[in-house]
Amino acid sequence: MTEILSQDEIDALLNAISSGEVSEDEYSSVGEQKKVKIYDFKRPDKFSKDQIRTLQMMHETFARLATTGLSAQLRALVHVHVAAVDQLTYEEFIRSIPNPTTLAVINMDPLRGSAILEIDPSISFTIIDRLFGGKGETAKISRELSEIEMSVMEGIIVRILGNMREAWSTVIDLRPRLGNIETNPQFAQVVPPNDMVVLINLETKIGEVEGLTNLCIPYITIEPIINKLSAQYWYSSIRKGELDENRSIIQERLDQVQIPVIAEVGSVDISILDFMNLNVGDVVKLENTTTRSDMLVKVGERKKFKCLPGRVGNRLAIQIGDRVEDIPDELLGSTRSEQEY
Repeated sequence: MTEILSQDEIDALLNAISSGEVSEDEYSSVGEQKKVKIYDFKRPDKFSKDQIRTLQMMHETFARLATTGLSAQLRALVHVHVAAVDQLTYEEFIRSIPNPTTLAVINMDPLRGSAILEIDPSISFTIIDRLFGGKGETAKISRELSEIEMSVMEGIIVRILGNMREAWSTVIDLRPRLGNIETNPQFAQVVPPNDMVVLINLETKIGEVEGLTNLCIPYITIEPIINKLSAQYWYSSIRKGELDENRSIIQERLDQVQIPVIAEVGSVDISILDFMNLNVGDVVKLENTTTRSDMLVKVGERKKFKCLPGRVGNRLAIQIGDRVEDIPDELLGSTRSEQEY
């Protein structure tokens, strides 16, 4: 608790400081300084730390899928991983990428707007060289893609978008489609320069060649699902997906299980003595059973259907009728003789 000085004490303290008897620093009280965060209204933060972290986790899955897909397609050792996830203005993103470059405009259905996938020229020409039969060695080439090279890159990007759809499946059923490919960043104005975007930097390595693949998603595009970009929602979606996958596996295994299906002709009560004296060729008369009576079909030990006997070719058969699950056992009678088909 702060001590309150009287007026006489205050006057005495001021006189002592004036005469130099005490130092001013001894009695100066400095309050706790508050940290001031500079806020730039031209560059407002649109994404929280949790949302940035969720986007990073989603695209780590995307990077793993892209690594596997590109390695198989290029028949080379490919490694893709997330280097950073940042938010910045679209103008800052455009200024940070080289010219010319491989810049794909992606339609983010069912989300509105478009995203940008930018592939470093060194990575693009390495991919093209590998697909044309070369070794994919480092080549410092700075030029626009030819029509044939553009067509090759379209196939690669479409395949990458398939990986992107799978990585986003825990949040939304995204259907990304390749719009067009540009080489000059100034021609790819998908949002105004000052609009905020999230930029996912993917370090890509093909053999000995390294470069960046950048995925730029405007805030206006991702805004409808911004509430779903939380770690809690993402993990719960993954858990639900695992449960659905386990359920489908169990269902698939159950579909292959063999079970006995028995057609019950009828029933009769006989004594133990009569049962012990039964021999081959003896005839047992079934009570209350005629040739037009319905038979019962049992699955395992459960009575399931009524049925009618008949033939299909040279084989005995039955025709399934109504269900009998809800009929009390006392009305159906007890099983005493059975014939399997």
